[in-house]
Amino acid sequence: MKTYLHIYMNALAVVLLLMTSCVAHPDVPSTSKDSSDLPAIFPDYCDVTIPYNIAPLNFMLPEGEYDACVARFTTPDGVQQTYGSGVKVMIPETEWRAMMGESKDKSIRVEVWGKKSGEWYAFRPFEIHVASDPIDEYVSYRLIDPTYVAWSRMEIAQRNVTNFEESKIFNNEITSNDRKIGQCINCHSYQNYKTDNMLFHVRLSNASTIIVNDGEISRVNLKRDYTISSGVYPSWHPTEKIIAFSTDLTRQAFHTSNPNKIEVYDLESDMIMYDIETDSVYIVSNDPELLEIYPTWSHDGKYLYYCKSVPLPEEMRDQDIRTTYQKVQYNLYRRSFESATRSFGEEELVYDAASKDKSVTLPRVSPDGKYIMFAQGQYGCFHIRHSDGDIVCLPIGDKLPLDATEEGEASPFIDLSKFNSEGFADSYPSWSSNGRWIMCSSRRGDGIFSRLFYSYFKDGKVEKAFMLPQEDPELNTFRLRCYNRPEFMVEPVTISVAEFSKVFPK
Repeated sequence: MKTYLHIYMNALAVVLLLMTSCVAHPDVPSTSKDSSDLPAIFPDYCDVTIPYNIAPLNFMLPEGEYDACVARFTTPDGVQQTYGSGVKVMIPETEWRAMMGESKDKSIRVEVWGKKSGEWYAFRPFEIHVASDPIDEYVSYRLIDPTYVAWSRMEIAQRNVTNFEESKIFNNEITSNDRKIGQCINCHSYQNYKTDNMLFHVRLSNASTIIVNDGEISRVNLKRDYTISSGVYPSWHPTEKIIAFSTDLTRQAFHTSNPNKIEVYDLESDMIMYDIETDSVYIVSNDPELLEIYPTWSHDGKYLYYCKSVPLPEEMRDQDIRTTYQKVQYNLYRRSFESATRSFGEEELVYDAASKDKSVTLPRVSPDGKYIMFAQGQYGCFHIRHSDGDIVCLPIGDKLPLDATEEGEASPFIDLSKFNSEGFADSYPSWSSNGRWIMCSSRRGDGIFSRLFYSYFKDGKVEKAFMLPQEDPELNTFRLRCYNRPEFMVEPVTISVAEFSKVFPK
C-alpha cells in the first residue's frame, strides 16, 4: 500500500509541476529561408557565458519588424524544447533550471526562427555556455530617473537574480517631510556582501546616514565641524567595524549641446573614516590643494585604495571650475592600514592615469586580491555620464605603478573589450563574492538609460557581457529608470521599508 501511495504522490507532483509551468511549446517552422546572420534578439544573449543559477534568459525579436518568433533549445544530452509567443521567447523557470542542471561546464545550442511578411527565416544558431561557477543570488541598485534632477521618486531595490523577484529596500517617499526640496537616497553599501552590516545615505530632507550594525538600525549624522560634509561613497572594512568615506562639496552642471549632458564635479573632497562602535570620525587625508575620493578597501583590509586629483596647470588654478572641469583628472593611490592602531602608511601611486590623459574613478579590488578594476574616462570623477567611460582592470603586482612596463614587455591590462561597450558610458564596476563574475552599469543601446551587465571572469580572461535577464524582455525598454550603483549581495536585506522609516523623526 505504501508503494502505491508513493507512486500516486509522485505522479500528483508531476501533474502539479506541469500545471504550474504550463507553457505552449510551438512547432518549429516546416519550411524557412536560411540566414547566415545571428538573430537580432534583445537582449543579446548570443554566445554568452552565464552562471548555472541565473534566471531564464528571456528575449525577443524586434517588434514591428517581425510578427512571430520560435526558438529551439538543445541541451548537451540532446533534449530539445521549443518556445515562442508572438515575438517573445519566455522560458518557465522550472524548465530552465532543468536545462541549466544538465549543461554545467557545457553549452546549450539555440536555434531561432523569425516570421516576417508571412515568411519564416532560420537564423544562424548560437550557443549559451553554462559555467559551473555560481553568481551571487542577489543584486541591489538605485532606480532613478535619467535626468538626475527630480527627487519625486527614487528607490533602492534588490533583485533575486536566480528568479525575477524584486523588492524595495527603501524609497524616498515614506520619510520625506519637505516636498519642495525632496529627498535623495544613495550609496547603499555592505560589509563582505552580507546585509547584517550595511548602510545607505539620505540627502536633503531628513539628511543622515542609515547604518545597520549587526542587524540593529541607527540614524547617524557623520558631519563634524572639521569635515567638509557628511560621508559619501562608502567602503566597509572587511573585518572591522569601520567605514571609509569621502567627504565632498559636490556640484552639477547641465549642458545644452555637449553629448555628456550632465557633469558632476567636486569643489572640495577629502577622505574620512568612521568608527561605528565609538561614533568617531577620523581624517584619513585632507590635502588642501587636491581632491580625494572613492575609497575602497583591499580584500584583506591591509590597504585603502582611492582616487586623487593631479594639480591643474598653474594658469588654471584660480579659474572657475566650470571652465576647467575638463582638465581635472584623478590617479589611483593606496595607503597601507594597520587595524590594531587604526593608522595609515604613506601614500603610494598605484596607477598613473593622468600621464595617459585619463582619469580614474570607483576602484574595486577582487576578492582574491589579484586584480583591481575601476572606471576610466578622459576627465572628471563621474563617468556614468561620459560616453567615453570604460571599465579597466589590472593585475595587482609588487611593482608600482601597476601599468609600468619595461620596453618589450606585454601590456598588463586585462582585455575587457567583451565587457565594455562602444561609445556608451560604462561605470560602477563590481566583483561577485567568488570573483568569477563582474558587473557594471552601462548606457549601451540608447545612451540614456543605464542597465546592468555581467561578464564571466576567470584567470584574467573575460567573456561577452550579458544583460540582467527579466521575466518580460520588454521591461528593459519600457522601464524608464536607470540602474545606479549596482552591488552584489549573497543574501537579501530583510529589514522592511517600514522598519527603516522608524528611525526618522515623525
